Amino acid sequence: MTVEQPPWWTRAVVYQVYPRSFQDSDGDGVGDLGGILQRIDHLADLGVDVVWLSPVYPSPQADNGYDISDYQGIDPLFGTLEQFDELVAALHARGIRLLMDLVVNHTSDEHPWFVESRSSKDSPKRDWYWWRPPREGMAAGQPGAEPTNWHSHFSGSTWQYDEASGEYYLHLFAWKQPDLNWENPEVRRAVYAMMRWWLDRGVDGFRMDVINMISKDVGPDGRLHDGPQLPGLPYGDGTPYFYNGPRIHEYLQEMHREVFAGHPDQLLLVGEMPGVTPEQARLYTDPARAEVDMVFQFEHVGLDFDGDKWHPRPLRMRDLKSSFGRWQAGLADVGWNSLYWDNHDQPRAVSRFGDDSPRFRRDSATCLATLLHLHRGTPYVYQGEEIGMANFPFRALEEFRDVESLNHHVQAVAHGADPAEVLAAMRRMSRDNARTPVQWDGSPHAGFTTGTPWIAVNPDAAEWNAAAQRADPTSVFTHHRRLIALRHEDPVVATGDFSMLLPEHEDVYAFTRSLDGDTLLVVCNLGPTPQPLAELLPEAVGAGVVLGNLPEDDPTVLRPWEARVLRPS
Repeated sequence: MTVEQPPWWTRAVVYQVYPRSFQDSDGDGVGDLGGILQRIDHLADLGVDVVWLSPVYPSPQADNGYDISDYQGIDPLFGTLEQFDELVAALHARGIRLLMDLVVNHTSDEHPWFVESRSSKDSPKRDWYWWRPPREGMAAGQPGAEPTNWHSHFSGSTWQYDEASGEYYLHLFAWKQPDLNWENPEVRRAVYAMMRWWLDRGVDGFRMDVINMISKDVGPDGRLHDGPQLPGLPYGDGTPYFYNGPRIHEYLQEMHREVFAGHPDQLLLVGEMPGVTPEQARLYTDPARAEVDMVFQFEHVGLDFDGDKWHPRPLRMRDLKSSFGRWQAGLADVGWNSLYWDNHDQPRAVSRFGDDSPRFRRDSATCLATLLHLHRGTPYVYQGEEIGMANFPFRALEEFRDVESLNHHVQAVAHGADPAEVLAAMRRMSRDNARTPVQWDGSPHAGFTTGTPWIAVNPDAAEWNAAAQRADPTSVFTHHRRLIALRHEDPVVATGDFSMLLPEHEDVYAFTRSLDGDTLLVVCNLGPTPQPLAELLPEAVGAGVVLGNLPEDDPTVLRPWEARVLRPS
């Protein structure tokens, strides 16, 4: 009897490259494909299996490339299609797959599809997007005449008025990102054809941006926002009508049939899905349903929100355990987890979940990495995470670049918020924290560019950089290499069962991974206070150390931000 092998991606680690901040090869201050080619050895040395490439398509860059104006090209800012083909070949030569970031909930307003759509009410592409007349009984263009009261993810209404036609178009994000109408089968056919075109170029799969928003019930108003977060704003919560909409499973199953059927199981399909629950994720990732292989969910990165991201609150580690534990249990027998701390949309993990003070930065960065990589699921490393990059010390509004952050500042201040408080929240939570250039060495601009970087380099780059860590056996980089190697080498890490221990403890995060009689015990102290391991988990004291982030010392005490992977005797 042949035992079916688990999918390759259960043993894999994905590395996200945000191209404009990774490496600049031509001195214009913006990272590019040539820069990624220069740094492939870094990725190979780290040991990652997949590179997820954030968008490099032609784009006006209203949202740093997540507003696509041509799905089948490369923006000159990043290089050429020939360089892209060279990158695919170079990665494949090192055994690394390439995952393209695909944004098909919306396009740029400069995409030819939308240009044609807005040209006339009679355009054959008019219903490729969501066009609606003003609210009944109201004049077009006046406040409150928008077809629904939905609040955009990037502030303001989700509806943009088009004077030429007297109608509004839907944009769940920035006004330059109109939403595609997936109800139209021609839209779906065009998207599937484009996906097949990239697979034919050698791409190994897709990470699909906000893919659970493509099915919408456009019509009902949302519940009005209340509370101190958005005082006086006339907008409602539309997410019940566009998160996990009525035809989402139909669309994803059709996509799988039209794009992936007939391809070997070497491809990977990842769905970014805000607002998804473990129960819903089981449906999306059930192999028998043929939709996606894993979902990117956001529950744990909302635990420090007091209503929304711009009103952060201290994170309770017990809440983090509860969230992670629920997802581990929810997808234990069906489906699969994506594991991540940060990405291009999130603040830096060591600053948000760890302690980026000089005393604990290295220890908390390696502790958090150990915790994440030892869970059941596919770990993601966001560029710079492997060297412990931290949040940027923003001092003034002029230092920010992110459209979401800048729009929030305008709206919040206009509605009476204290500018100093708004700036303090942006400093902590802005997406720009993740977008400062990768710190390659201690030279000017951290080796990222010979020109002026598009966003400032973190001033701590002289100390915290890849060159300083590569040969250091105690560095954050070296620890990530060990974690990735452990997943490759030990089946229990890849596919073993997960069991949470000490669920109510405020600081110690402990769990076991078990497979075919083999067990690993993982213990992490997520705080600055030593913990009495002998009292909490006596079985841990005599266990053999498989991997740790601190030199072996007193086995009865777990030091601040210490992580141990143990094999009980």
